[in-house]
Amino acid sequence: MAEAVEAVEIRAALLRLRRTTGLPVAFGGLLHDAGQLRIAELNGASTGALRGLAISSGNGLGGKSIALSRPCAVTDYRVARHISHEYDAAVAAEGLRSVLAVPVVVRRTVRGVLYGALRSALPIGERTFDAAVAAARDVEQALVVRDEVERLLALSREPAAGPVAWEEVRAAHSELRALAPRIVDPALRGELLAVCGRLAGAAVPAGPPPRVLPVALAPREVDVLACVASGSTNAAAAELLGLRPETVKGYLRSAMRKLGTHTRLEAVVAARRAGLLP
Repeated sequence: MAEAVEAVEIRAALLRLRRTTGLPVAFGGLLHDAGQLRIAELNGASTGALRGLAISSGNGLGGKSIALSRPCAVTDYRVARHISHEYDAAVAAEGLRSVLAVPVVVRRTVRGVLYGALRSALPIGERTFDAAVAAARDVEQALVVRDEVERLLALSREPAAGPVAWEEVRAAHSELRALAPRIVDPALRGELLAVCGRLAGAAVPAGPPPRVLPVALAPREVDVLACVASGSTNAAAAELLGLRPETVKGYLRSAMRKLGTHTRLEAVVAARRAGLLP
């Protein structure tokens, strides 16, 4: 699953990089357990010479970017004096001359590198650098979300034992509902929503089972109630869900009307009884 998400995010970032910069070639990948970067995605390449190339920290332009944790560039790769040349054959086979490398950094750790390249020895301008950095930041945010999703999924798979643990599961449910719309990969998004459904249908072990009521709420109404159940204000819920506070209020009023309740607390209780929230 992680590899599939990686492929989706890197592929999308490389496409944006080429569209915003006009660079003819973009490629990249993430670091894996061995500490090496493997070039997994190519966009605009005319050969497969770069695919699967393993980049070690300190080696070549990408390795230098990994070691320094900052963007690096060369105007003519084959004669550049400030990088090592372990990967010259692959670079030459693709016909690349001017190359930039931008690290993907999450919590001060390099997790990958995005490359952009020209087939002529021309300086790479500041706008191109800025666009490459922006593409890397998009991947960084996606990885932060993915890491949080994996943490919450792990928590949701653990059986709740006692009121404190159950409150943690409820908090995980709320966060997963908020994160789901931001997930690009449909398989992972589907897994999140399936987990949310299982959590919502669960019951506190020490209490009576939930009473299923004939209530149908819109997905965003459930999202808002999940945030409210975890203690969020309307403003906080709006920030989590990427909505305006007025929109959150509208969803909340609609949910309360459907549930036949008059207060936020009553709405949360009714939603739990209906099996819509854990």
